[in-house]
Amino acid sequence: MIIAVDGPTASGKGTITKALAEHFGVPVLDTGLLYRAVGYQTQLNHGDADDAADALAACDFPDSLLGDPALRYETTGGLASRVSVHPAVRAALFQRQVDFANQPGGAVLDGRDIGTVIAPHADAKLFVTASPEVRAQRRFAEMQKRGVNVTYDAVLADIHARDARDTGRADAPLLRAADADLLDTGDLTIGDAVQRAITLVEARTGRRST
Repeated sequence: MIIAVDGPTASGKGTITKALAEHFGVPVLDTGLLYRAVGYQTQLNHGDADDAADALAACDFPDSLLGDPALRYETTGGLASRVSVHPAVRAALFQRQVDFANQPGGAVLDGRDIGTVIAPHADAKLFVTASPEVRAQRRFAEMQKRGVNVTYDAVLADIHARDARDTGRADAPLLRAADADLLDTGDLTIGDAVQRAITLVEARTGRRST
């Protein structure tokens, strides 16, 4: 069983994806982490995330980098959004994601082009979203909890900028697959959103938890 979970930043798709993996007993891949690794490696290389050649060179990052806590930094997320617009970067990471999706027993992947590009044949597809304001408030609260000095307006502006890059890029833009179920988490608790996601996947696949 392959489950594709797509959506914009701070929509809750990462939390939902992990919960689905645990519920159905399948491995999980946060594909955004791959792009974060490329963005961070670009920085480590003293390169420019907006330069296609610099970003492509950073695709040769060591696997150990995927465990680096720095990949979760807000600044790294911005770098990931910038390197992901380059077609050469997307091509370099494409096969790694496809192989993960098609492994025996299935998998669940979250990202921005899983249901449209990486696994268009997925058994269940979710498009997880919420308004930019709701997503910015979530991200702002998370950053405040971590002691990051930032304003809500700055976080909202960054959300809008990421959305524009993700939906406006020529190669594999963020969009809802025609056969993807929409899950708006704006008015849902984490628990309610997870349960709704499980219900949608079960309805599509007829499969219960392992």
